[in-house]
Amino acid sequence: MKYLILLGDGMADEPIGSLGGKTPLQFAQTPNMDRLADCGTLGLAATVPDGFPPGSDVANLAVFGYDPADSYSGRAPLEAASMGVELGPDDVAFRLNLVWLEAHYGKLYMGDFSAGHIGTEESARLVNALQAELGDEQFSFHPGISYRHLLVWHGGKDTLRCTPPHDISSQSIEGHLPEGEGCAQLIDLMNSAQMILANHPVNKARTERGDAPANSIWLWGQGRRPKMATYQDLYGIRGGVISAVDLIRGLGVCAGLEVILVPGATGYIDTNYLGKGEAAIELLKHADFVYLHVEAPDEAAHGGLLDEKIKAIENFDELVVGTIVDAIEQIGDCRILVLPDHPTPVELRTHTAKPVPYILFDSRNPDERRTGGYSEETAEATGVQCAGHHLLPQLLER
Repeated sequence: MKYLILLGDGMADEPIGSLGGKTPLQFAQTPNMDRLADCGTLGLAATVPDGFPPGSDVANLAVFGYDPADSYSGRAPLEAASMGVELGPDDVAFRLNLVWLEAHYGKLYMGDFSAGHIGTEESARLVNALQAELGDEQFSFHPGISYRHLLVWHGGKDTLRCTPPHDISSQSIEGHLPEGEGCAQLIDLMNSAQMILANHPVNKARTERGDAPANSIWLWGQGRRPKMATYQDLYGIRGGVISAVDLIRGLGVCAGLEVILVPGATGYIDTNYLGKGEAAIELLKHADFVYLHVEAPDEAAHGGLLDEKIKAIENFDELVVGTIVDAIEQIGDCRILVLPDHPTPVELRTHTAKPVPYILFDSRNPDERRTGGYSEETAEATGVQCAGHHLLPQLLER
C-alpha cells in the first residue's frame, strides 16, 4: 500500500462577492479533486488547535500527524533542520525575512514581507553580508531560499512575542516589533541590519530597476530544537517530502523522511507543479509514503491576488493531483489525503484557524457518489470533523 498527502497551502478561503459568493476553491475548475471527493470521504479537519497561532508550522505539524500540544517548538527550528543548521540546547532559531519597509509620514510600514519575492542568489549575498558584518559568537545568519532565511541566537531567549510579517502587510510596524525579554538586542540587530542593507549593491541595483529593496530584516517564528519521533519508529514506514520551502522540508527531516528536490520548485506561483507530481510517482517506486506540498495558493493569498490564487489552485489540481490520479494504476493500491493546511483568505491576506476541507481516497474502494465537488461547503455538509493530527493515522489505517 502506498500513502500520499497532497497539500495545497492556504487553498481554503471565505466566500467572495466578486465570485458570486463562492470561495476560490469553489470557483476554480478542479475536476481531479472533485473526482476524488466523489469517490472518497469528505470532512473538515481542525489543523490549528485552540490557543495556537494559525501558522503553516502548527498546521503542517498536525497534518504530519504530530499533536502540536506535544511537539510544537516554533517554526524556525524546523527550517533549521531543513537547512542543516544544527541547534545546540541553548540556541534559539528565528525565521529571518528579508522585507521592504516603506516610509510614510514619519512611520515605517510593511511594504512587502518578501521584498518583492527577492531571488535566492541576491538574497544570499545580502544574508552573507549580514553575517560578515554582524555575525559573532552570539548571532549567526544563515541564507535560505528567496526571502526566507535563518538567524540563530546562541544562548538566546525564546519567550519573546514576535509578529509574522505577512500578518501586517501594508500596516505600520509600530507596535509589532519584538517584545519581551531580550527584545532590545533583537531590535538593535534589526536596526544595524538596515544600515548595512541600505548601502548594499544588491539593493542599489534593485532600486534602480524598480524592484522592492530588501532594506530590513524581520525576526519571528522563534524556538528551540524540536523533539519528534520518526515515521519509521512510529509506523514502520519510509518515504519522502516534496516541497520548495524549508519549513516543510524541515518537518520531513524531523520525521525521518527523504527530502526530494525538484528543479523549478520555487515556493511561489510559478513553481514546477508537474515536476512535483512526477517526482512523487518516482519516489513511490521505492518508498511507502510521500508528503507533497505546494506553497503557491498561500503566496497568492498573502499578496491579495485573487486571480493568481484561483490559477494556483487550478494548477495544483491539474498538474499535481491530476498527474497522481492518472498514474494510480502505475502506483498500485494507494490511499490519498488532499487538503490545505489552513485557510488564507485573499481579502484578509493572512491565515485563519478555521477547520479545512479534506478528501480521503482509497483506490481499492472508490465509493462513487455525487458530493457537489470539493469545497469548504461540501466538506462542512458531511458533518464529519476531526483533529488535524488524527488524519495521518486515518490515512495509514492505524
